[in-house]
Amino acid sequence: QVQLVESGGGLVQAGGSLRLSCAASGSTFRINSMGWYRQAPGKQRELVAVVTSGGNTNYADSVKGRFTISRDNAKNTVDLQMNSLKPEDTAVYYCNADGQWIFTKRYNNYWGQGTQVTVSS
Repeated sequence: QVQLVESGGGLVQAGGSLRLSCAASGSTFRINSMGWYRQAPGKQRELVAVVTSGGNTNYADSVKGRFTISRDNAKNTVDLQMNSLKPEDTAVYYCNADGQWIFTKRYNNYWGQGTQVTVSS
């Protein structure tokens, strides 16, 4: 089992910044992509940003130019720097890791417990 531990959520005023961090355990799980998703009350979970092991990134249109995802492959960590935050960014943010177990070759996908981000107007 891979555990994803998130940190960095909180309350911030509109226009402010927050940085989310996520660390993955599991030395025999080769992580392909790591990313951040969010879920606002009454809405479906949506992709915020994802980064592959090769460094390729993909962002939701709503966060392009404001959020930056970064990854440390050696440490199995992924960060999300969020600038110019807006009230509509308020949501629970979830870390996600997708990859393959080295010995069984089985693919799997894991989620963190979520961290609340609240942006006040």
